[in-house]
Amino acid sequence: MNTFSRPRWPMLLMLSLGCCLLAIVPMPSSAAEQDAKYELRYKFKPGEVVRTKVLHQAAIRTTIDGTSQTAATVSTSIKVWKIEDVSSDGQITFIHSVDHVKMRNEVSGREDTHYDSLTDQKPPQGFEDVAKRVGVPLTRVTIDNCGTILKREELAAPGPGQGTQLTLPLPKQSIAVGGTWTFPNDMRIRLRTGEIKNIKSQQRYTLESVDGDIAKIKVETQVLTPVRDPEIEAQIIENETNGTIRFNIAAGRLAGQQVDLDRSVVGYPNAKSSMHYRTRFTEELLKDEQRTAERENVLRPKK
Repeated sequence: MNTFSRPRWPMLLMLSLGCCLLAIVPMPSSAAEQDAKYELRYKFKPGEVVRTKVLHQAAIRTTIDGTSQTAATVSTSIKVWKIEDVSSDGQITFIHSVDHVKMRNEVSGREDTHYDSLTDQKPPQGFEDVAKRVGVPLTRVTIDNCGTILKREELAAPGPGQGTQLTLPLPKQSIAVGGTWTFPNDMRIRLRTGEIKNIKSQQRYTLESVDGDIAKIKVETQVLTPVRDPEIEAQIIENETNGTIRFNIAAGRLAGQQVDLDRSVVGYPNAKSSMHYRTRFTEELLKDEQRTAERENVLRPKK
């Protein structure tokens, strides 16, 4: 599958690693199943280790005065949450890290660049910060059972994606299929002049269905500030999230998610130019046998 996206590869990678896991517990109901409500809560056990495989395909096609250039990247990573403590009132403390990163960048007219944290002793230029943040504890986070971050401690040197939202906010009340909730997602956009523009936006979540053990949630970014500047619009696209999240209710874990984006901006970086973005982000929970295989692969000696 061909994809189109933006060239901020290390930033894209670290942002994509900041996704979350949660549990959905159905509430008892004597009404018809269609009227049932569900209580969405994070649910983990102390000592538990949860691994997910993240794939991010992204590229951007830029056309200026009739001349086009395409830049693309594909990154695969293994994200890890190590649960340190779960208090009696549901507060969860975990360590976030990344076990493995494999990336490939392609730009028209240039030599492709590759990086695999398993085999490459020295990362290529531009991936130094990413390499430093693989295989080490990155962040210790304490959240309540609705995903509100109560405390966050950075354990590694600052790098791309520092300060990103690691958890998905959940509704405080039980919710029926078709119900929605929102979470503020304001953006600070830095223009080429150095000026900062504050853009108000929010993430809107919808519980679309519950089929057996699987609950499906739709997520979309809603920009609330009117935007007419292509430079601002181009950066807003980098922060948009529109896709579907799947959860296994019985297991209390993320089953998977997929976010796709296909957008164009005309008039940036100049009046006679355009940019076409295409991205796909997927995350899948690793089953026990997959976790063992992935972990053995991560521990394999470097060449």
